[in-house]
Amino acid sequence: MTANNTEPAYRAVSQKEYEDICSRILYEDNHVLVFNKRAGEITQGDRTGDEPLPEKLKAFIAARDHKPGRVFMGVPHRLDRPVSGAVIMAKTSKALERLSGAFRDGGAGKIYWALVEKAPEPSQGEIRSWLTRNEKQNKAYTWPEPRPGAKEAILRYRLLRPTKNYFLVEVQLLTGRHHQIRCQLSSIGCPIKGDLKYGARRSNPDGSISLHARQITFIHPTRKEPVTVTAPTPMENM
Repeated sequence: MTANNTEPAYRAVSQKEYEDICSRILYEDNHVLVFNKRAGEITQGDRTGDEPLPEKLKAFIAARDHKPGRVFMGVPHRLDRPVSGAVIMAKTSKALERLSGAFRDGGAGKIYWALVEKAPEPSQGEIRSWLTRNEKQNKAYTWPEPRPGAKEAILRYRLLRPTKNYFLVEVQLLTGRHHQIRCQLSSIGCPIKGDLKYGARRSNPDGSISLHARQITFIHPTRKEPVTVTAPTPMENM
């Protein structure tokens, strides 16, 4: 109980969970927290009712910093549930506004690693197409030319190396569309390992897809200087 005899603002965090969250903080200051998200965690609430990552981090910060009141944790961008890697959280409303604007306007750089089922040809290049989204299916579709409701989507890729059964590709995301990397790589015959929705042969045992937000670069919302953060790679899927 708190001093004014009201319930704590957030749930309790076990020691094991506390240590796990600590180990996955990639960068933190008074305005920004960059976290290494696991596949399966959600960055925004959905109909499953599972706890979103911001709520987990609020409970952690409340416990770590002995905060009796509310904790601010905004989401300037999101990662799909089956995707792992670096995700930014804003710890102040000013940071949220500025970071959201940067992601919306292309002022943040994102590098992903993907295991794909076929080597891309050519081994490096740019995919520029137009994507539409089917809300009912929760799926994106790619088109070679503009059409009503479609948004332009651009990414650059390069083949890093073959693995035993797959090919490791680095992707630089230049626009942020729904399922963009998954849809566009599939459109050139290179579905991501485990991504049944976009043509993979089989699923991964844990329900993830082998897509990892490897590195993120952003302009700090108050210092106005670039910050680059790299996430460790989950080797079981890479």
